[in-house]
Amino acid sequence: MKKLGLIINPIAGMGGKVGLKGTDGQEVLREAIKRGANPEAPTKAQKALEQLKPLSDQLRIYVAGGKMGADLLAKSPFQYEIIHPIEGESQPEDTLLLAEKLLEEEVDLILFAGGDGTARDLASVIKVAIPTIGIPAGVKIHSPVYATTPEHAGKLALKNLSDQGLSLRDEEVIDIEEEAFRRDEIITKVYGYLSVPYDESHMQNLKSPTPQSDEDAQVSAALDIIDQMEEDTYYIIGSGSTVASVMTELGIEPTMLGVDIIRNKELVKKDVYEQEILDIIGDQPAKLIVTPMGGQGYLFGRGNHQLSDKVLERLDKTDILIVATPGKLNGLHGKPLLVYTGNRAIDEKIAGYYPVIQGYQNSRMYKVIAV
Repeated sequence: MKKLGLIINPIAGMGGKVGLKGTDGQEVLREAIKRGANPEAPTKAQKALEQLKPLSDQLRIYVAGGKMGADLLAKSPFQYEIIHPIEGESQPEDTLLLAEKLLEEEVDLILFAGGDGTARDLASVIKVAIPTIGIPAGVKIHSPVYATTPEHAGKLALKNLSDQGLSLRDEEVIDIEEEAFRRDEIITKVYGYLSVPYDESHMQNLKSPTPQSDEDAQVSAALDIIDQMEEDTYYIIGSGSTVASVMTELGIEPTMLGVDIIRNKELVKKDVYEQEILDIIGDQPAKLIVTPMGGQGYLFGRGNHQLSDKVLERLDKTDILIVATPGKLNGLHGKPLLVYTGNRAIDEKIAGYYPVIQGYQNSRMYKVIAV
């Protein structure tokens, strides 16, 4: 009988679609709920667990009570044991306490649903003692300890628990200071390491910044986009320094790590979230200017949760303008750009080939896939 530890951070990712760039702290969580945020981590954990059904009679899962795991497993075919009971809402320290108990239980593998903050908590306790796989559920997911999708996390866990000879790799756990993130500043630090069953086809890369040498290309691409802008059309811009150049060249201060909307080359609203985007553009002409995440290649699904499946449903493929400097594309080593909104129909609608703008009147056809 294999032993799996499962940790779910039930509030992970709730701040993404509502533009809060995280959910650290009770005040931020209350604001996320006020804006209509819903828990996403349990749903993503369920998608991972579905991949493990072939092992349902050979697996015992160790969890915390309530929303941290037991509620989900109560509706599943898996055998499970609550080793950390919880009364009421879970607290950040519950992750640490559950991790300590999983160490004592000597589980074969830990699956956890959360973001970089959750990985940071685990790294402080588990370190590299137990193989660990992250189910991407948070707003900030820079650490290469996460699978590319929840489904891939489950498939990777299945391989590992089926003894298919996966090698282990110690990967960095990186986190961003969330208050600085909300101020449009990126302050990152390595907080430790986790041992990850490695399979390149299932794991994401470390997030990398745009090279300094690409700054001229960013400006050149921005000028090309500005020259193509249509009157009375909303332009949804974000996030990242590559597309922020469009705002800068128009003389508008960008939200570097958020999403802004302009129309007729003037600001409509800064740092918008999912529902605000939908309310503003309505049924009017709209286009989206977006750049992939450096090193990982995500076009949608990492760092721009405001651009949700509901927003993308409102747009046609021809309404999506992709910008990426030559350095950013070369850093992907030919791998396609990735889309994962959690809505397979929308992901497949977005997939295809796009002319990626690299500079003024300079584009390169590039493949986008649903993962």
